[in-house]
Parts: sequence; structure tokens; C-alpha cells
Amino acid sequence: MVRALLVNAGSPATYWSYDYSLPFLGKSAALPPLGLATLAALLPPAWQIRIVDLQVEPLADRDLLWADAVLVSGMLIQADSMRAVVSRARSLGRRTVVGGPAPTTSPGAFPEADHVFRGEAEGRLAALVEALEHPEIRAARVLSPPEGDERPGLESAPVPRFDLLALDGYASFSIQVSRGCPFRCEFCDIVEMYGRVPRLKTCEQVLAELDALLRHGGPGAVFIVDDNFIGNRRAAAELLPRIAAWQRAHGQPFDLFTEASLDLAALPGLVESMVDAGFSAVFVGVETPSREALAGAGKTQNLRVDPSEAVRSITAAGLEVFAGFIVGFDSDGPDIFERQREFISRLPLAVAMVGILGALPGTALWRRLEREGRLRPGLVGDQFGRANFRPVLDEVLLLRGYRDLLASLYAPAAYYERCALHVEVAKPIASARRPGVLGSLARALWGIGVRGPRRSHFWRLVARSLRRGPAAVARALSLAVRGEHLIRYTSEVALPRLDRQIAALQAARGEEAAATAPRPPPAVELPAVDCAGTPG
Repeated sequence: MVRALLVNAGSPATYWSYDYSLPFLGKSAALPPLGLATLAALLPPAWQIRIVDLQVEPLADRDLLWADAVLVSGMLIQADSMRAVVSRARSLGRRTVVGGPAPTTSPGAFPEADHVFRGEAEGRLAALVEALEHPEIRAARVLSPPEGDERPGLESAPVPRFDLLALDGYASFSIQVSRGCPFRCEFCDIVEMYGRVPRLKTCEQVLAELDALLRHGGPGAVFIVDDNFIGNRRAAAELLPRIAAWQRAHGQPFDLFTEASLDLAALPGLVESMVDAGFSAVFVGVETPSREALAGAGKTQNLRVDPSEAVRSITAAGLEVFAGFIVGFDSDGPDIFERQREFISRLPLAVAMVGILGALPGTALWRRLEREGRLRPGLVGDQFGRANFRPVLDEVLLLRGYRDLLASLYAPAAYYERCALHVEVAKPIASARRPGVLGSLARALWGIGVRGPRRSHFWRLVARSLRRGPAAVARALSLAVRGEHLIRYTSEVALPRLDRQIAALQAARGEEAAATAPRPPPAVELPAVDCAGTPG
């Protein structure tokens, strides 16, 4: 028997963390660590397991001292926190393991850990279990999938250990239906980690997970974390009516949202089925209005639809669109920032997540830039510093254009105008039954509508939504709460960091220019002359 402490590493605030919105909801974090809950269900039943999520609670020494082994998970942006946890655990004599997306793609980034587990856990835990149950046996430090090993199927995956999570502290719950995506986007690491053939859980597995969530967490929002929910369209079409029937049988307890490719807009029947099943939102990667950039990045699925019309049609059907955008493609010129601003401003979407292109380890983009000799160290998982490769566009221009684009998109007037466009285009649909709604409503009305600096924008949005009915008003209030984070994070975190980076880059260029500037020839002392030009 092993006492295993599973730790979800801490993370700095990001656009997705919603730190400034969570107080209105009375929650501590946006999402629970689904990966660790899944791992807990796969570990031996005889083990004692605890989960500590550093997003919602500190890690105490007593937690580490309780454990025989400390297993830490996270993404690249959490790497510093992962290493800190490992160092603390090792100083107390505990065995340590790191796993998850960051160690999978960057195993060399964690030299402090006793073991680095790469890849997916299903069917691949035997070596790790043996190493932790029998520490006297020398085991491999890096545990990687065997060369040529097929990716594991999900048909026998157990229900995650939701009972180990304090779900009432999270704004949303989460489950996973599938892994993998059929597309070949150059910058995406999903196809590298999970493959291009989506692997799926059965309908019965998905419904069992919904049962468990309802039992342990109650009604609420549920993020289906698939990177492309419609990667297998036939399977999605089969699953959605089953979810819809489950929702009706249980009183519509869950408000669902997920991620999908933009070509979802070409499948109106599937969109309708999603709405019927209780989906209220979907994240799509729009990326750019530049067809040249899309083609260069291999995002050909976006070339098959008109992106503006796609966003509008999905919105009109009842799904709020969260959209991702990228600047800094090789084909981008200095006009890309204004093109993006104009493009996004016309769309009925409030959440426009814009980032500078980065090369994730192991991606096709990474391999291409490595061949071209353009890679350089420095990727830390966020978008507010220099790119980890030499961009085609001048770096100062890139950072300044990105900075001004963010400032424009998340100026209060611009954000609330997109919210109003969304409310006017979207089909009003009643939300699922949610606990704590009255408390959240009161906090929003008081904190934003009475005391907030954006109260005039808030009430204008509410007034415009009243014409569309109660469901539209509820959506408007949700957008306003979300906007508190997006607007404040932009002005208080993103823009200052970009300003500092731009200033540092300009200063470095000035020093480099001074160091390489040609020096004037030494002065030559000439003899004095009188007014007639003869030596005096």
C-alpha cells in the first residue's frame, strides 16, 4: 500500500483563470484538476490517495509528510510551481513524480523529480506503480510509452475520482469524452500528444460520469474538455441525444460547454443537437482573417467556411462563441493588428482570446523552426514576452501591435459593445438550473451595477437585453461578470507586462546599436593659424 499525494501545481493568473470574476460567483477556481481525478481512478485500489489543488488551497508540510510519494501534474505555465513542489517533497524525503502535458513534451525541464511520466496513463502505469511500491528496485527515471506503442483506448476508462475533489469550490466541473483531433494545425500540440484519430468513451461511460458529478457536486456548469468535441462527428451525433435524454430525466442540472473546430458551423443539425443537450457555449479557434496565414499553418478547416458567418450562425443557434486568435504568423505584415481589431469588433463574441504565436515543444511548428535555425529558449507558457523563435515581423512592432490590439479589444466600451452584439444575435435560451444564482446576481448588481467603474456600460447592456427576454438578461449578466476579469486582467496585468517587455527590448537594441556603431576617427591637433591663414 502506498500513500500517494496528487498535487495540481499552481498557476499565475491568465485570461482563462477568471480571477477577477470568481468573487462574484463565490468560487475559488475556474476548473478542478480532472487529470488528477482520472489518475486517481487508475491507481491501485489498495493505495491511499489524496488530491491537493494549489489553485484553491496551500500545500502544507503535513500533507507532504503523510505521503510516501508525491505526484505533481501541470502544463508549461505551471512548470515553476511543479518544480517548487518537487523540491519541497524531496527535502522531506518523499519520492516524487511529475506528469501531465509539461513533462510529456518537455521531460528535461524537471531534473528535480525522481520519475518523469510521459504520455497518457491508461494501461501504462505498471512500471510507475512498481517503482513506487518497491523503491528498492532501480527503475527508469523517465517513463515513456514504448516506441510504436498504440495510444490507449478509452472504452474501459473508469469514472474519475470526483469524490476526492471539493467540487463546491469551482466555478465549473469537467469531464472528457474524447482525445485527439483529425486536423493538422502546425502550431498545435494536441495531435502530437493524442493523435489524429479521436479515441472515445462510450455513451454509457459519459452518462456514468454525469451521474457521478451530479452526486458529488450537484447542478452546475460542466466543461467537456475535448480539444475537438466534433473530431468524430458520427460519435458526437450519437452521444448528444443520450445526453439530452439524461438531462431531461434529471431536471436539466448541467450547463455544458466545450471546444470544437470552426467547421461546426457547417453542421446545423449537430449545433441544434448540442443546444438540445444543454450546451450553451463553445470555444473555436478562428485564429486570423488572413487566409494566407491559415493555409501556412495548415488550418485548412477554417478555409472551408466564412469565419464571420460561422461565428454568427453558431451564435444565432444559441451557443455563445469563445474564440481564439493569433498574431505573429510568418505571413503577417504590420497591418495584421488593425485587420484583427476590425474583424473581431464586428463579431458577436465577447471573449476574444488573442495571443502571439508560440512554438510548443514537439509540434510541427517547432520542428520547422528548428530546421530553419530560428528557435531560441524562453517559452514560459504565456504571451507577454518575446516569442521563443525569431519572428519575421519586427519584434518591437509585433509586441507593440499586440499590446495595442489587446488594449483596444478590452477597453470597456469595446467589450460591452461586443456583448450587446452577442445578446442581439443569440437565440435566447434558458440556462440550466444552477445553485447560488441569486447570490451571484446580487453580487453582480452591487459590485458592477452600483459600485463598479463600468456601471454605465453595465446598465446599458442590461437595458438592451431586456427587449430579448429573461434569458437574454441572464446571458448579459454573465457576460458582465466575465468582463470584470477580462478588462481588469488586460489593464492591470497584460498591458503593464507588455510595456515592460517593449521597453526592455528597445533598451537592449539601443545598447546593441551603441556597441556596434562605427567610432569617429581620433582628433588630430592642428597648429594655430592667424587670420591670414599662416601659422601663428
